[in-house]
Amino acid sequence: MQSVPDVQVNEAIPVSSEIFEPRLPIFTNANPVGCLILACGNTLRSDDGVGPFLAEWAAERFRENADVRVVATQQWTPDLAERIAEADSVLFVDSSLESIPGRVSLIPVAAEAGNEGVATHHLDAPELLSLTRELYGSRSAHAMMLTVSTGSTELGEKFSERVEAALPRAQGVLEKTVLQFLKN
Repeated sequence: MQSVPDVQVNEAIPVSSEIFEPRLPIFTNANPVGCLILACGNTLRSDDGVGPFLAEWAAERFRENADVRVVATQQWTPDLAERIAEADSVLFVDSSLESIPGRVSLIPVAAEAGNEGVATHHLDAPELLSLTRELYGSRSAHAMMLTVSTGSTELGEKFSERVEAALPRAQGVLEKTVLQFLKN
């Protein structure tokens, strides 16, 4: 059986600069990007999957452009703030329940003033911008939200007729918005 060496409880541990390097900041903006497309939705809930569908389309459309980054998730979570901080512009893409099915909308998004203590599991676009500002002091030059209003969120992997018919328009708005972001 090995013996345990005697150690004084309050004994100072010598620190050598040769052993420890200065701590680097967590955020270095090492991978800046002109436009971040941040989509969310559930592909197993019919029209709710329009965000990931448009993200897949955008990834293919802009695959040759290193200044465009596409991220699709089921929901927006606080860890996405770092990616937003690395972007000059951000285009949020999601479905919406707030209009007639198939309506394509593009609206500006601003950080919510005084929004502190955000939820830990999922956030909306203004909350994500607020968190990004709070954690990184970063403000994207432009932030917009592209939505397609849903007709169905029932279980299924097919879009409703109205959402299916709206996809070309949504793709056109997405493309035009990204290209405009990259010009600025």
